[in-house]
Amino acid sequence: MERYKIAIVIPAFNEEATIYDVVQSVKEYGVVIVVNDASTDKTKKMAKDAGAVIVSHKENKGYDGALNSGFSKAEGLNCKAIVTFDADGQHGVESIEKYINELRSGIDLVLGIRPKPARISEKLFMYYSRYRFNWSDPLCGMKGYSMRLYRELGYFDAKNSIGTELAVYGLEHNFSHTQVQIAISQRQDEPRFASIFKSNLKIMKALLGLIFRTK
Repeated sequence: MERYKIAIVIPAFNEEATIYDVVQSVKEYGVVIVVNDASTDKTKKMAKDAGAVIVSHKENKGYDGALNSGFSKAEGLNCKAIVTFDADGQHGVESIEKYINELRSGIDLVLGIRPKPARISEKLFMYYSRYRFNWSDPLCGMKGYSMRLYRELGYFDAKNSIGTELAVYGLEHNFSHTQVQIAISQRQDEPRFASIFKSNLKIMKALLGLIFRTK
């Protein structure tokens, strides 16, 4: 594999307990870009010590804002494709090679499918995406994108869509895509980006945005 062509973008907010091991586990596959989203712990130091390229926010921009910065950095590093990966250790590293193989073969969009969704609101989102796009798991955080797709839209997200806007654009505009099953591990602590209530509210807001989306 030509590691300089692939970026693995990891948004991270207060993930000092896991980020070092996560970076270590994936860095053989490409350039690891950790977006430190105004963490107040040692996330930045741990990620840097593990060998990641660091993008830091002075103010918290949330999940989509972090990925926006990571994608911009990947473009600046002349990467050919991007795989998004969670900082909490839930994504199975064994899936990355499948993603990279699909991207290298010319697929523009690789969509992960988890064993099951985590929240009721995610199930509602899934039902709608299956109906509209035949897309099984829109909120899976592990997705792969060609840089061609990213450049076509010109940004990753502008609507706080929980990581779905660029993928939806690709599906609506007939970019080549595939869906792959991935393994998920149980995280040992609470999610960092939002509480359960706020997460459900954000998911429902993103779903409504998708339902009433105009191309």
